[in-house]
Amino acid sequence: MAQTDVLVVGGGPTGLTLALDLARRGVPVRIIDQAPEFPGGSRGKGLSPRSLEVFDDLAVIGQMLASGITHMPHRKYRGAEVIAEIDPEAGRVPTPDIPYPTGLMIPQWRVEQILRERLADYGVAVELDTGLRSFSQHADYATTTTGEAEISARYLVGCDGGRSTVRKALGLSLRGETPDVQLMAVGDVEVDGLSRDAWHQWFTGDGGIMLCPLPGTSTFQVQASHELDQDGSPLEPTLERFQQTFDRVAGVPGVRLHTLGWRSSYRVQVRMVDQLRVGRVFLAGDAAHVHPIAGGLGMNSGIQDAYNLGWKLGLVLAGHATPGLLASYEEERLPIASWLLDITSERLNAVLEAIKETGGGLDAVASPELTQLMLRYPWSRLSRRTASRPAGPQPGDRAPDAPLREPVTGSPVRLFDLFRGPHFTLLGLGERSAAALGHVEADIVKPYLVGPGGLLDDGGHAARVYGADALILVRPDGYIGLVAGPEETGAVAGYLRSL
Repeated sequence: MAQTDVLVVGGGPTGLTLALDLARRGVPVRIIDQAPEFPGGSRGKGLSPRSLEVFDDLAVIGQMLASGITHMPHRKYRGAEVIAEIDPEAGRVPTPDIPYPTGLMIPQWRVEQILRERLADYGVAVELDTGLRSFSQHADYATTTTGEAEISARYLVGCDGGRSTVRKALGLSLRGETPDVQLMAVGDVEVDGLSRDAWHQWFTGDGGIMLCPLPGTSTFQVQASHELDQDGSPLEPTLERFQQTFDRVAGVPGVRLHTLGWRSSYRVQVRMVDQLRVGRVFLAGDAAHVHPIAGGLGMNSGIQDAYNLGWKLGLVLAGHATPGLLASYEEERLPIASWLLDITSERLNAVLEAIKETGGGLDAVASPELTQLMLRYPWSRLSRRTASRPAGPQPGDRAPDAPLREPVTGSPVRLFDLFRGPHFTLLGLGERSAAALGHVEADIVKPYLVGPGGLLDDGGHAARVYGADALILVRPDGYIGLVAGPEETGAVAGYLRSL
């Protein structure tokens, strides 16, 4: 029987992010997928600012940015007439604490391709045509059956989508509702007669159709009201039906759709499980929660589920933490899943109301919350303080970026550069913190003094966002775990021992 530490089921963005995070920690991991080949459809087509920060840490941000586009304008029409053009993220520019302020338009297949290429650097590949048939749990491992083979894994993670085999085998259900919202058809097509400089949108009382150019390709993603037969049943999305919808809703002569590739139908679901773990088996991404596409948070939330779980599995498997740490995955991410269903439903309703009242478009979905930079875990057992701070980031908050300089060479360095990697980062803010940094002996923590005698605060940005005279312990996933006074030499060691 083959053995591994973690078996990841599902080779989409969630599973790939988890496998990559584990592989860079030296954790033996295998990732399987029942598909016979890698999917080529656009599917999800945007990364949130917080997901871009995750990919900065995983050292794939350069490839992601080179493959996508920001500030895609939304161009709204009445027939051939342009009635509005809006950049929903206008005015969002990089700042010292937020280097990625906007979402990135990029087809999901390209995200997956980049993650697979990076995973291959660690000698790990997605095992295609390998579906999970069954599994059983034991005291120290889980045994899985895939085709004719058996795999023993210390932990199993289901990242296998809304129809998750893992979730069903656990006996868990996606609880919630199916709102009475129009069925949508979606696909990848090539288009003659439309420019590639905007997301083209038409909404009328007779339906809607949108055509979004996909960066790095010659195709557009088409989203359209689903064509129905005489008894109201949905018809299979075809090129002819997409053209029929365009002609009926948009009616712009000379625009022809052709070369239809991937296509699918989409019905809004608002559902989630009531637990993310059963024994040695975890759920992440769409296997655990499905929701309206408004805001494009599906792929992004799965990525962040994986990023939250990866470092915890890594510490436990390396012996740096007890298995009790793994309980914090559900503790932190289940409330986020509930929030996710609420915010996407709210944003969907905002879009539908805007279309009904003003003929508006998808720009109505815009909300600062959709950047996912505001998500935090103040309720978590891992968010602790020993010193009161009236200002600055608090335990459970995202740790902001800031520019620094090396004290001798003056070379620029960012806080995100210090955070990058599988370790905790201890920031000593101000010279009073220097002594406490010298007491940190754990090999999973990298300490840095910011201020006199240490890294130089370039422009005072670190002091503005973090304050002064404090110890800030940043978790491997970029959230603040501990805030302590500058001379509390035992606070960090106590935090780590508690893990």
